[in-house]
Formats: sequence, structure tokens, C-alpha cells
Amino acid sequence: MTEALTASRNLHGVSIRAYRPSDHNACRRLWAELTEHRRGLYGEQSRGGPETGAGFEEYLTQLNLSGMWVADHVEEGVTGFVGLMLDGRAGEVDPVVVTASMRGRGIGRALLAKVAEEARRRGLHRLTVSPSVRDVAALRTLHTSGFGTVSTVTLSYDLAATPGGAPPPQDATLALYDLHFSV
Repeated sequence: MTEALTASRNLHGVSIRAYRPSDHNACRRLWAELTEHRRGLYGEQSRGGPETGAGFEEYLTQLNLSGMWVADHVEEGVTGFVGLMLDGRAGEVDPVVVTASMRGRGIGRALLAKVAEEARRRGLHRLTVSPSVRDVAALRTLHTSGFGTVSTVTLSYDLAATPGGAPPPQDATLALYDLHFSV
């Protein structure tokens, strides 16, 4: 993670700063937006429970949450946030979210640059992130930000699916080592 992460910090009207308690409501709204986005990716309307922002409260109580930073727009207020979870000498980015109306402006990359800077400052050896495989825009942002090595794969078995059901469309598959997976 080199130039891609550091070059994205010159954003007009946006500063990246540490999370403050006064950011709670804005970040809770962003969490709800992220939950809705993920619901749409997978067609799972129950994902995140009935109150989509409630997961933010649980997130804040995680003992391995080491830091949070927000993207603060001069006119719009908090438009994104990122968190750093610790796992020994490694860190995990969870989550990185930018409000839909502000995406494509480099805010996500700036948040990733900040969390990488903090991880380096803390002497961490590795930084990982686990995006949804269906979120192509997020994957593109992460890739251009330096996250280019696949280090783990999480597979799922859909217990509600009909055995022998129709295969996914060709563009909704991922090939790894000559094996094809639905996404």
C-alpha cells in the first residue's frame, strides 16, 4: 500500500479525522446505509435486523476496535467512516463506508490511507479487509488502494437453496484454481 493510499488525501472540502462521540448519529446512519446496501447485494431483507442502524451500537462495544476515523465534509458533515480492528500484530479494516451521494470522489481511498497510516504507526505487520465479493465498486476501490493480495476466502453453503438448483449466471461466478464459485 504505497502511492495509491497516500495520494488520495487531497480532497476538496473533506478532512479525515478521529471519530468523536458527537459523530455517533452520523455514523449510525452510515451503518444503516451500509446494511441496506448489503441487503441489496444479496437480496436478504432481514440482514442486519429490523433496525438497520442498531448494529453500530454492537460494533462500538467490540473489544478489538482500536480506532475509528471519519470523513468530514465542510458542507455535508460526516460522509464516511472507517474502523481498525486488532488481531495480534495485524489489523483489519472494518468497515469502510462512504455515503452513496459522495462515492467516487476519493473519500474511501482517503479513509483507507488514514487507517493504513495508523496501522503502520502502531507497528502492525499486515492490514486486511473482507469486502463482499458482490460489491464490485468496493473491490475496485480496495484494489486501487493497494489491497491486491487474496489472503483468505470465506465460502458459504446456502441451506435454503434447492439442491441442484439453477447455476448462477456466468458473470456471477468466481474462478479460483480451476474451481468455479457463485458470488
